Amino acid sequence: MLFWSGVCSHCVRYDGYLNGFTGRHPELALVAVASRHGETPDQIRKTIGYRGLSFPILHDPGSVVAGQWFTQQTPRAFLISENRTILYRGAIDNFKYPGDPQYSEYLDPAIAEYLGGRPVTRTETAGFGCAIQSVYYILPKSL
Repeated sequence: MLFWSGVCSHCVRYDGYLNGFTGRHPELALVAVASRHGETPDQIRKTIGYRGLSFPILHDPGSVVAGQWFTQQTPRAFLISENRTILYRGAIDNFKYPGDPQYSEYLDPAIAEYLGGRPVTRTETAGFGCAIQSVYYILPKSL
């Protein structure tokens, strides 16, 4: 599961990664949950078409699901076992590009350990990204 937003500039970077997820991990299910305050189903549909997204996206009106999962930013990934145990939560990577010498993957190593029958060694990483809810989203336009 991934908390995601079509208007989050950080999420855009992962379009290719998410579109190719099922091909890389056919044994896993991916669902994105669009929880950003004020994001509408129509905006999400337009984003899917414009960016050519092929992964499933569910709308979370009112950010209810995000609140239940104590998630405040997008993107935020959760790797969940078949018995509904959270194995990993956090960032997909350290938000560097794969060619960067400081690049570090977070989600894929957790997936590899899980699928390999090994315990996940890094179970959580700090989040970064766009706020799901912010006072700036609800302030009047003119003060």
